[in-house]
Amino acid sequence: MLKKTGHLLNIGCILITSITILLFALSSFKFILIIPGFFTLFRIFNVILLMLFALRSRSLTVWILISIVVGGEFGFDFPEVAKNLQFLSDIFLRLIKTIIAPLIFATLVNGIAGHNDLKLIGRLGWKSILYFEVVSTIALFIGLIAINISKAGEGLILPSISNIPETTAKLHSWSDFLLNMFPENIIKSIFEGNILQVVVFSIIFGIAVAKSGDRFRAPMLRFTGSLAEVMFKFTKIIMYYAPLAVFAAIAFTIGHLGLDVLSTLLKLLATLYLALLAFLLLVIFPMVIILKIPFKKYLLALSEPASIAFATANSESALPVALESMERFGVPREIVAFVIPAGYSFNLDGTSLYLSLASVFVAQVAGIHLSLGQQLAMCFVLILTSKGVAGVSRAALVVLLGTLSSFGLPATPVFLILGIDVLMDMARTTVNVIGNCTATVVMAKWEHSFDNQKAENFSNKI
Repeated sequence: MLKKTGHLLNIGCILITSITILLFALSSFKFILIIPGFFTLFRIFNVILLMLFALRSRSLTVWILISIVVGGEFGFDFPEVAKNLQFLSDIFLRLIKTIIAPLIFATLVNGIAGHNDLKLIGRLGWKSILYFEVVSTIALFIGLIAINISKAGEGLILPSISNIPETTAKLHSWSDFLLNMFPENIIKSIFEGNILQVVVFSIIFGIAVAKSGDRFRAPMLRFTGSLAEVMFKFTKIIMYYAPLAVFAAIAFTIGHLGLDVLSTLLKLLATLYLALLAFLLLVIFPMVIILKIPFKKYLLALSEPASIAFATANSESALPVALESMERFGVPREIVAFVIPAGYSFNLDGTSLYLSLASVFVAQVAGIHLSLGQQLAMCFVLILTSKGVAGVSRAALVVLLGTLSSFGLPATPVFLILGIDVLMDMARTTVNVIGNCTATVVMAKWEHSFDNQKAENFSNKI
């Protein structure tokens, strides 16, 4: 009887949610008129069904995904209350940031010193950089193609305000980026959240431990191994809070922006989302299938870090759970611990695609025609500059403004992008996280160390 009830609940959730989405789309484009009170009650009924479904599920991913829907509904119905909920998601981000540095340090040092294979780091280094550059360059060109097809910027009217919000960040040169890789004070690096500096310190420390005698190496391995396991448990505890944080983040976003902003910039938003989807379908997923990775289990492994990245629009929030998920999926710890943190600086697929798309969009809004040669030149500049702002707050905006300045394009149209930047950031951050998780699988396959058995048995039940 319970099984039959659960089956009916599943069908009801799918049916009512589909009808809700359809009615919302039709009413938004004024194809039909719906009595507001009736539609509100219908949406609330849908939310109640989804919450009942979540209570029956033992999957944290399901809780997070349903929290996105519930948060959106709450932000839409109670915008004034939702505007004051950001502190709930900020608590989650703060807790996550406390995990990142010790987790990266413990997993990297234990992985390097524990296997005593120092050549692995050298191989992983050049293989990862090669992979990152190829894939992120493809993403740039997909963004370029998408905006040229949709022409989302043509016909849009500029806002009356003519100044761009100031940002204190400066566009870094390539030499600045290389210098910024190396820590001058590891405590300062941890405090500032500079992941790349923590990675470099951990690698050198791990090599030093590997070269030490057993008398000194053994206790350090026990310490880092224990620290890694404790931090993974720490992550699991914090993840129980994730659905509430996701609810608050989405409610705040919808409550603050409203849905009216979507009507004028829907074409741009749709272009980005479809371009990112095309990147996943044409580049990332085929690569996984070619490598004969269990695809359904791969999607399951990605679901949790991707849903957290989407809801919070913050890559760091997904890093600890991404490290844990990919290790449980069959990627060796030493590869996961090296590739994902390095990818946060070198492998920003979603951001790369967004930057090329946004740069041409600005030119279209300003009525400036860019030749194919100019667009290609812009892409090659972005290949370098997108790496030069690792760890800089609002990095995508900094790179975008710097690129526009380099090519003599006006900065005023950026106001249009800023209107929906949070919604765009959710999508590009998700693709960044998916790209970095996939990179670990590719590297593990390249090193012939991927555990297919663990991948087949992967589960995210709690």
